[in-house]
Amino acid sequence: MRSFKLIERYKSTQVHALTPPDANPSSTTTSCSATGKVNHHSKWLKLSQTISASAAEPLLPCGLPKTELIEPPIDPHLKSVNHVETLASLYRRFQTCSKLDKLLICLEQYSLLRSLGDPKLLRRCLWTARQNVADVPSKVVLSAWLRYERREDELLGSTSMECGGHILECPKAAMVPRYDSNSFYDHCQCRLGTVDGSDKQMIVGDDGCSTSNEDNDVSFCIGDEEINCVRNRIAVLSGPFETMLYGSFIESNRVKIDFSENGISVEGMRAVEVFSRTRRLDSFNPEIVLELLSFANRFCCEEMKSACDAYLASLVCNIGDALILIDYGLEETASLLVAACLQVLLRELPSSLYNLKVVKIFCSIEAKERLAMVGHASFLLYYFLSQVAMEENMVSKTTVMLLERLRECATEKWQKALALHQLGCVRLERKEYEDAECCFEAAIGVGHVYSVAGLARAKYRQGHQYSSYDLMNSLISDYKSVGWMYQERSLYCNGRMKIFDLNTATQLDPMLSFPYKYRAVALMEEKQIRASITEIDKIIGFKVSPDCLELRAWFFIALEDYPSALRDIRALLALEPNYMMFHWKVSADHLVELLSRHVQQWSQADCWMQLYDRWSCIDDIGSLAVIHQMLVNDPHKSLLRFRQSLLLLRLNCQKAAMRSLRLARNHSVSEHERLVYEGWISYDTGHHEEALSKAEESIALQRSFEAFFLKAYVLADTSLNSESSAYVIQLLEEALKCPSDGLRKGQALNNLGSIYVDCSKLDLAADCYMNALDIKHTRAHQGLARVCHLKNQKKAAYNEMTKLIDKARNNASAYEKRSEYCDREMAMNDLSMATRLDPLRTYPYRYRAAVLMDDQKETEAVEELTRALAFKPDLQMLHLRAAFYESMSDFVSAIQDCEAALCLDPNHTDTLDLYKRARDQAATHQQQK
Repeated sequence: MRSFKLIERYKSTQVHALTPPDANPSSTTTSCSATGKVNHHSKWLKLSQTISASAAEPLLPCGLPKTELIEPPIDPHLKSVNHVETLASLYRRFQTCSKLDKLLICLEQYSLLRSLGDPKLLRRCLWTARQNVADVPSKVVLSAWLRYERREDELLGSTSMECGGHILECPKAAMVPRYDSNSFYDHCQCRLGTVDGSDKQMIVGDDGCSTSNEDNDVSFCIGDEEINCVRNRIAVLSGPFETMLYGSFIESNRVKIDFSENGISVEGMRAVEVFSRTRRLDSFNPEIVLELLSFANRFCCEEMKSACDAYLASLVCNIGDALILIDYGLEETASLLVAACLQVLLRELPSSLYNLKVVKIFCSIEAKERLAMVGHASFLLYYFLSQVAMEENMVSKTTVMLLERLRECATEKWQKALALHQLGCVRLERKEYEDAECCFEAAIGVGHVYSVAGLARAKYRQGHQYSSYDLMNSLISDYKSVGWMYQERSLYCNGRMKIFDLNTATQLDPMLSFPYKYRAVALMEEKQIRASITEIDKIIGFKVSPDCLELRAWFFIALEDYPSALRDIRALLALEPNYMMFHWKVSADHLVELLSRHVQQWSQADCWMQLYDRWSCIDDIGSLAVIHQMLVNDPHKSLLRFRQSLLLLRLNCQKAAMRSLRLARNHSVSEHERLVYEGWISYDTGHHEEALSKAEESIALQRSFEAFFLKAYVLADTSLNSESSAYVIQLLEEALKCPSDGLRKGQALNNLGSIYVDCSKLDLAADCYMNALDIKHTRAHQGLARVCHLKNQKKAAYNEMTKLIDKARNNASAYEKRSEYCDREMAMNDLSMATRLDPLRTYPYRYRAAVLMDDQKETEAVEELTRALAFKPDLQMLHLRAAFYESMSDFVSAIQDCEAALCLDPNHTDTLDLYKRARDQAATHQQQK
């Protein structure tokens, strides 16, 4: 068994294409680290054991993939058959529910939005939940969860109990039982001063303990010692003391009372006397306060217990303190002390899950019952813990136990569905098929339709292919078709029917990667390797994932195109630094070494030239590969980590991008550089004011391109007026005066041109774009096209965008933008191309729908948006469809779309206006009936 100490700190959750053949769930240990991190995607692709006889044989130790062994994962999230209806219902319930119920609705929304994979939406759910809770247990969990989402544990120099400056994430604010009605961005005050306990006086002997002789009217005897007390002060500590000292007991008439058999020491009783007079504990050491806590429990001294509880809670600073004190808190039902201990353990996640003592606190039935005694065993707590455990190791025993506790805490239908479905997914990965089947059946029983796919898969793994096919066939018949239904059914049929289902799945939901991978491998089996690459390129073009890059690398190796294979594996490693390939037998890093022997080696100077060329032609994957090679030679180069994060953000790989940005911050060699990276981290996690502050601090230390650029970028992202625009222009001009390379200066010139256009300074904007193009910032063609269009030079604008299309490797956005500068027919062609290259772009759907609406084809217009909304619930598309419904006098549908849109962004002004108007019209229409 591996140590429960934190290992491989920056190890990320791999979306494996391969799994080890000897993955035996029974061999897993209670630690999440026992088998390394195993993700639920780990079994989508197994390998043929036939060794290739080609020249590439040494590079393919496990052969090539085969179609009959390909399998998509069952996503461990709640999935709705109708996203719009579900989101609308959540919004209505949130608006009308009590304050106490808002937390559960936020959690339900979070669980449903996880399948969409948008970190900003998930963060807003947690923020809103935190804002709407007052009890300490919930606040502790949510503040820790928000910290985990930011992965502040990966920032060197930060501690788990350090306040990030935001009140909704502050550990001290979480310990106060009240509502924090502050906005998401409000700062707390705890950084204005620090609590210093070094001046606390410890009581020694009798000093400060005894009262004056005339006040003493009762003594408590413990052994040979007498502790002089004031009778009425002791009596008011609790009802039992009042009865003993003033009731019918014989002690009421005694001056000396024997307390030797009541389990308290002399020092403890002296502390009781002091507390009875002062109501303070700050002069006692923790051991005495613990004794007072036990004494207070025994004699029902509620005020003393609360004081001891709060004082001990304030002492919990690290995981060592927490592990020692939590047992006392649980034993004495000290809720605040337990909360303080849990807060440390939760804010230490994920590393604390590698500690066997921590696992023991959370995982067993007895542990959950002990937590329940003090009000801390909640669905919220175990939801958070189980999500972290699943990300760390999908098949560990710890994950199973936490999900079992989550199931026990579930009370509402959606909670039961979530816990049962996730437990089913874990059981499936552990090859416990009968148990998985039971979990999925139970989830279906509480209304989770997607669990039918899990049930079908569990039956299929047990050899019941027909039953699985029948399940999915019935599902498709009973519900409106969704892409995943056809994808799942394709596993249980063959030939043309399989291909039909896969193609239908892609049409209904182009975000599903499995159909592309299957078709690519099928072409590979037919020796059509180039066609295989073309097929997998379709999804890599708009959705980059490690498994797809790995598959394409296989194809390139089979072609003996080693430079392309090496590029894909290097890019893969930028997404998942510890990725294992070839049935878990070869690390991606090792394969890079093998492939490097077959390609020309570049010096660091060559790499910079290659990076410049690839960045200029908007080859993001190629740029990632070059940066990875440069980082191998210089792993602590923060500038390269920062560039890597920019590329990953461009590829919509936000999790990997934030990891790179944190590494850039950790490896920064100067204070001003570190502040810039911290500013970008704050900006990307929604804290714009903090990002601005970091930029200003950095500029105060040293004027640099990145600091000025960050400040300008953040300000430009707010609503600009003429005054603020002028200031942003000034900042960008200052940035351009500072040393930097052409890659970044091109971006600054491009941004400066955009601000000039907004200020109607078209000639200055054109100069900026031309200067950017002179240093090969290819995206400046788009800005120059905008200038030409505003100057009424439509042909020139079209030509500029054509140049961008010709130069850019990723050019879906260029086709979309060029459509604005041509006639309707040509625009429709460009938008069709944009959709084919990137079906996730929403503008083409909205444009086509608007054209259909203009042509009085209302049904077709609505259907155009409905097709896209089925796989991508988008605010703008929902708002547009609601407007269409309003114009068609279908106010019920308009209201539902508005509610779904507001569930994604409750402050969207246009939708709020449309929502109010649609409701008023619906009410008027109802009255006229």
